[in-house]
Amino acid sequence: MKALLLTEYKNMQVTDVDEPEVGPDDVLVQVEACGICGSDIHGYDGSTGRRIPPLVMGHEAAGVVVQVGENVTDLELGARVTFDSMVSCGNCDFCREGHGNLCDNRMVLGVSCGDYRRHGAFAERISVPRRIVYRLPDTLPFEHAALVEAVSVAVHAAELTPIRLGDTAVVVGAGMIGLLAVQAVRAAGATQVIAVDLNDKRLETAGALGADVLLRADQVDVPEKVRELTGGRGADVALEVVGATPTIKTAIESVRKGGSVTLVGNVAPTIELPLQSVVTREIRLQGTCGCNGEYPQCIDLMNRGVINVEPLITAKISLADGPKWFDRLHAGDAEQMKVLVCPRSE
Repeated sequence: MKALLLTEYKNMQVTDVDEPEVGPDDVLVQVEACGICGSDIHGYDGSTGRRIPPLVMGHEAAGVVVQVGENVTDLELGARVTFDSMVSCGNCDFCREGHGNLCDNRMVLGVSCGDYRRHGAFAERISVPRRIVYRLPDTLPFEHAALVEAVSVAVHAAELTPIRLGDTAVVVGAGMIGLLAVQAVRAAGATQVIAVDLNDKRLETAGALGADVLLRADQVDVPEKVRELTGGRGADVALEVVGATPTIKTAIESVRKGGSVTLVGNVAPTIELPLQSVVTREIRLQGTCGCNGEYPQCIDLMNRGVINVEPLITAKISLADGPKWFDRLHAGDAEQMKVLVCPRSE
């Protein structure tokens, strides 16, 4: 079959690869759409060390079931599906306690980090375990369903955040996950949602997707403005969706005493922490990793229009166009949000 293969860092080729093996508990999916994630771009240049060539990347996908293993009896050929990006073992303590996203033996589709290599979905077909596959309603397009994985990250973060009906929430960072987080915290009960970024276009999109207040971090003192908008109190919760010292400080200083900051961004391995501000104001810091079984919830939210991903899709490309688009995205293209690889398109 055809696949987009990372042959070496900064070199992608469309080439023939072996058909995936389909085990007794697996499902073979014909890929209809697969999103290019920011982590794929970082993997493209080797900066993360988690995508060692040769590798087929891609973990945000949806498609059609074309083959099932002998033990799979509840999924028919032709079923429209998406699947989790992470394959947990199901046997470790974390899996048994219902925290599969923290699995000791987890593997991520489209990732090769030295401990394992798991080819992904920038290909015509992919084989995945039945237990991570989810049916799609006929009314949800494949192009939207490919973003369920990204939506699940935002929904999981919102679920870990102690949001109450009527709360004010600040979302620091209006990239892909930040724009989904704006919608997720609104759905979770936040009445006033404040989006913070440095990019006017992204802030404009945040406003169209439900943010009440848009703040340019380089033009205003964000914590001061948030206090002004909340009667001097500060926001109840903040989600930080960048992962760098300045944005984390902004999130911490924007919440009230006893407030909560959920850390979603993961760019820098270490940051400076305003410790005294956190301790003396009893701020709760909560890390969040991926998702943990929220796919059905996310599919329903998207299908009912509670979370809208259409404005985030900026391009749909073929496998053949993949190499030049990876070059383009790696060079930096502020106009692009989510680019979808559609293997069956010309």
